Amino acid sequence: MDNPNFSIEFFPPKTAEGADKLRVTRAKLSELKPKYFSVTFGAGGTTQRGTLDTVLEIMAAGEDAAPHLSCVGGTRESIRAILAEYKSHNIKRLVALRGDLPSGYGAAGEFRYANELVEFIRQETGDWFHIEVAAYPEVHPQARSPRDDLLAFERKIKAGANAAITQYFYNADAYFQFVEQAQKLGITAPIVAGIMPITNYTQLMRFSDMCGAEIPRWVRLKLASFGDDTASIKAFGLDVVTALGERLLKGGAPGLHFYSMNQAVATTALWERLAKV
Repeated sequence: MDNPNFSIEFFPPKTAEGADKLRVTRAKLSELKPKYFSVTFGAGGTTQRGTLDTVLEIMAAGEDAAPHLSCVGGTRESIRAILAEYKSHNIKRLVALRGDLPSGYGAAGEFRYANELVEFIRQETGDWFHIEVAAYPEVHPQARSPRDDLLAFERKIKAGANAAITQYFYNADAYFQFVEQAQKLGITAPIVAGIMPITNYTQLMRFSDMCGAEIPRWVRLKLASFGDDTASIKAFGLDVVTALGERLLKGGAPGLHFYSMNQAVATTALWERLAKV
């Protein structure tokens, strides 16, 4: 695969064992030569240090890496300090998000929406960072309407974002319609499709319920029918997501962002199949 917009996402490990496993995973996925790796961010300090440590380890191995930066619960002072630290390490790419307020937090902080974060990053650092933001082809679960969600996306791009990564989805039509609607608003920034490998039915249902991603009924029923047959779940999931990726690439998606869940096998299998597209 030589598409410049293929990328892979990790989350910061919470234990020494998890860190060791991620090193093995990252070494394997580095062989695929992605454009960059991204590393998720926990608001309120839960994984902020882990995010930077993981990013620096990836960069030390010669790979490009992008920390996620969530603004919810943050202040201008705290975000300014994070940006300064990232610059000091010569980090040039960011994924800027609103994020979710951690339990126990009383206030949302000084930033309400991701477009405010993007605007602040640009005010503070100019063009230093290449900024990616989130897009929701199936509509953000907290949006009042699809139109409101689209206009929220437009505000993020106008605030200075360079590109977008979508929430994962399994309905290609939702992606293509979202891109078409964005283009009608004059948005030309690349909208990279987020891809979630299917390896565990229970986990997939839990994540999808949390983030509002729809699993088509026929896919849900088929996965449920396999019960504890993990081999069949993985084989079927690979077929489903490969077909999705093929349609997205052939339909003009500028790239794919793989939600790896810190695992190498499923992402590698998908990547190798899609390399033939």
